[in-house]
Amino acid sequence: MKAKDIQRHLLTGVSYFIPFVVAGGILIALGFLFGGIYVYEDSNFAAQLFWIGKDAFGVMVGVLAAYIAYSQADRPAIAPGFVGGLVADRIGAGFLGGILAGLIAGYLVDALKKVKLPDSISSLKSVLFIPLIGTTVVGLLMFYVVGPPAAWLNATFTTLLNNLGTASTVALGIVLGAMMAFDMGGPVNKAAYLFAMAVADTGNWMPLAAVMVGGMVPPLAIAFAMLVAKNKFNEDEHGGLAGCFIGAATFITEFAIPYAAADPLRVIPSIMVGSAVGSVISMLLGVTLQAPHGGLFVFALSNKPLLWILSIILGGVAGAAMLVLLKPTLKEEA
Repeated sequence: MKAKDIQRHLLTGVSYFIPFVVAGGILIALGFLFGGIYVYEDSNFAAQLFWIGKDAFGVMVGVLAAYIAYSQADRPAIAPGFVGGLVADRIGAGFLGGILAGLIAGYLVDALKKVKLPDSISSLKSVLFIPLIGTTVVGLLMFYVVGPPAAWLNATFTTLLNNLGTASTVALGIVLGAMMAFDMGGPVNKAAYLFAMAVADTGNWMPLAAVMVGGMVPPLAIAFAMLVAKNKFNEDEHGGLAGCFIGAATFITEFAIPYAAADPLRVIPSIMVGSAVGSVISMLLGVTLQAPHGGLFVFALSNKPLLWILSIILGGVAGAAMLVLLKPTLKEEA
């Protein structure tokens, strides 16, 4: 498969994926806005908004994988791709695992479609044999082949962070920020977040402030880049501009995923640099944040709220600058 074909399949997946990110992210943000940072502990209207948003987020990796597979092998590939994406999400492989699940499902179903069956059962090919075999094979591959590396990554980065401790402020800030941006909800991201939570239990809230900066910078960096270099993003991507600002404000890094999925080699390094810069600044300024989630809605729980916000903005500027430099204009890319 050529690189252009893979890019086309990724863009197809992203086009179906964006509505789930936008709707889910906004509903989660509204839940936090109306119900506070512990909205998930209630059962009121705000909590229902939050959980509906979480439900949308719960299937978005499956949707991404399903339509990457669909782009390769049409409708019979949707079920294997969708389930493969859900398995990827369940095992902590995140959207990168979802991309892999979609590509595997597309390849497999395309091959299965070429298998000749007797005329008496050929009508069952697309409704029984391909979905059953495809879903089983892709699901098992994701669990047994992708799952162990995802678990290994999680354990490796947790060990790395524990070895760093909190002695090296700059190094810890770089690693935490870059990890938060790398897979946006996958094992690397989770390792950084869980480390910060564990350290917070000892009374040190600086890493948690840095981690939240690292998670808010990616969508902000992309939003800034779209404002500065409009000709380097397509119409669908510009349609997510408001969502990127919402994601940045509410600590929902997933708003950056469609852009990372469509152009991973340029977007992921850029947001990693931006998040690392923002997290380092937060650590050097001695910013703390005594809240596990909530984004700007919990800024008052910081010891230096204005400096914390400044860290986010500067990280966004750094990430946007790198992204603008790396991305060609659409005409040049055509």
